[in-house]
Amino acid sequence: MYTTLITTEEAAQNLENEKFVFIDCRFDLAKPGWGFETYQQSHIPGAVYADLNKDLSSPITLNSGRHPLPEWQVFVEKLSAWGIDPDTQVVVYDTTGGSFADRLWFMLRLVGHPAAAVLNGGFGKWITETRPTESGEQIRKPTKYPFPGDIHTELLVSAEDVNELRNNPEFVIIDARAPERYRGELEPIDRIAGHIPGAVNRFHGLNLAPDGTLKSPDQLKTEYRALLGPVPPEKAIVYCGSGVTSCHHLLALQSIGFEGTRIYLGSWSEWIRDPDRPIAKG
Repeated sequence: MYTTLITTEEAAQNLENEKFVFIDCRFDLAKPGWGFETYQQSHIPGAVYADLNKDLSSPITLNSGRHPLPEWQVFVEKLSAWGIDPDTQVVVYDTTGGSFADRLWFMLRLVGHPAAAVLNGGFGKWITETRPTESGEQIRKPTKYPFPGDIHTELLVSAEDVNELRNNPEFVIIDARAPERYRGELEPIDRIAGHIPGAVNRFHGLNLAPDGTLKSPDQLKTEYRALLGPVPPEKAIVYCGSGVTSCHHLLALQSIGFEGTRIYLGSWSEWIRDPDRPIAKG
């Protein structure tokens, strides 16, 4: 079972394995249709496509962030449509180091599906190694994924939780956005710039080596220990702009055995919905 990462070589060896399902998660926030268009042009053989807006999120509400989680029944129906059952090994990938694929990996953890892994290096590494591809849209034979008996909501925190814990020295809140967005110098997406007071910044892209794969476990352990200090991983909370790229930290932490970190999934785009919530810059 692959539960965090899978190499391109390991994935290629299982292209014909009926118990493996590959899911292409390519996406562009500025051009929402780009991912599916490029998927149709070329993708890993047999892979189905998951759209961040349509498949991995529910419609935005007046109080939500930009990418609220879908209803669990709706998500389970998607798993069924993609040909996934509880015994399926899921492999997710994108072209941005996992920044979108990690969202689906985390959602599978929430419904208790541990056999989910992110393709290390993504589709870019797959292409560089001249591995096989196909075009068009893949439709798999549907299954009937049973509704999970337990959703792991203990991995989630609310805005109220964050507001209560942000000044508690026993916890650390990590902002996964680019440093200039954290500092409030630039905000290309959300209507208000800044960050949650008390949060520290670690851009999710810092988890990656130059080739787009995750950094070595030893390097990640060194960097996260420096970031967390005396705070254990289970008392760390991550957020980003809308609960997508912050999942990158969850994958990186899980890959080095740092368990229990939670996510504020509403993230910055939800935080700023309430004018009474404080905002910091710098």
